[in-house]
Amino acid sequence: MRSLVDARAEVLAALPRLGDEVVAIGDALNRITAVDVVSGVSVPPFANSAMDGFAIIASDLTDAPVELVIVEDVPAGTVPKEVVRSGTAIRIMTGAPMPEGADAVAQVEITSMVDDDTVLIAEPVASGAAVRHAGGDVRPGDIVVHAGVRLTPRHMATIASVAGHVRVSRFPTVAVMSTGDEIVPADTVALSPGTIRDTNRVMLVGLLAEMGVPVVDLGIVGDDDQQLRHAFAEAASIADIVVSTGGVSMGDHDYVKQVLGERGSVHFWKVAMQPAKPFAFGDIDGVPLFGLPGNPVSTFVAFEQFVRPGILHMMGAQSILRPRVMGTMGEDVTTSADKEVFVRVLLADDGGRSVAVKSGGQGSNVLSALAGADAFAVVPVGTEAVSAGDDVILEMFRSPENRGPDD
Repeated sequence: MRSLVDARAEVLAALPRLGDEVVAIGDALNRITAVDVVSGVSVPPFANSAMDGFAIIASDLTDAPVELVIVEDVPAGTVPKEVVRSGTAIRIMTGAPMPEGADAVAQVEITSMVDDDTVLIAEPVASGAAVRHAGGDVRPGDIVVHAGVRLTPRHMATIASVAGHVRVSRFPTVAVMSTGDEIVPADTVALSPGTIRDTNRVMLVGLLAEMGVPVVDLGIVGDDDQQLRHAFAEAASIADIVVSTGGVSMGDHDYVKQVLGERGSVHFWKVAMQPAKPFAFGDIDGVPLFGLPGNPVSTFVAFEQFVRPGILHMMGAQSILRPRVMGTMGEDVTTSADKEVFVRVLLADDGGRSVAVKSGGQGSNVLSALAGADAFAVVPVGTEAVSAGDDVILEMFRSPENRGPDD
């Protein structure tokens, strides 16, 4: 059997990189920056007030409380016309440009009006108080987001402060299909004997949608060589990646393997992991193919360990794997020593350290335990059992990626 690390390395090495394009920043969610985003401007672009109050000369307030003459009001979005001189103040709103002559802002909470033209300031303020200086956040030439970063709304806002567009990697189009005569659509009301609802395709389409990736849903393909040939040919003609489920384990119908072998270079592997030991990878007419196991939990684990990192790698992401942290196992768990085992667990906090217990049955068909899980407890190859109180690696599959393939 191949180790998970070796199998994933072989997959990543075989995947082509996608091209890049420039998109409006509002369309950049989940895209990967193709180059460093370098600012050409200062942020903020001008010195401005950090709060509502009065622009003043700090030395005027040494013997506060003092009264100052108000010479102008400056709301945000306007430019001051007057100059602040000793003994005067300008009423200013948050974000409004600092007027010439002023070196601080006295916040409105320490002021009171004597009359319409005079303000009493009760306390001294330091020079520079409540002033946002030009370039205090970003200066021209600063890298605001590095290349290879998957853009979140936080990154998008940062980029928007310096530019309206960003160069990103192209999204791949992913074709998804389920295979097998026993599979019926998920909205089937009454199941016939021997049939099961198609949970895998629903899950895969959702996982890809979470990534923002365009999906072509090719539905269910039966165990028929002509149907399979047509489906895989169509998938390869319209997509950058093909993801199928079913037909990759030793006991599955021969048609899937036969058709995949006819149309491309596809390898059927046994990977030293549980669940998701059977796995196929290669290409169909030159398009990368991920053949995932048919059991739904195996499908999810294989997606997390191969498909998600593969897509992010093709897009040039630096981080492609979910975060891993150390926790404590809260119960005894017996595992297979010849595999890397992904135990679905619930987490509880114990003084700042996560304690993991199984979220339910660990069979590769038990979706309820997957739905209720917070993380995988990852038990490495060579470990037959983990006892309550032992340290355990937790892979946080609900958290954004933060690891490269070698981390």
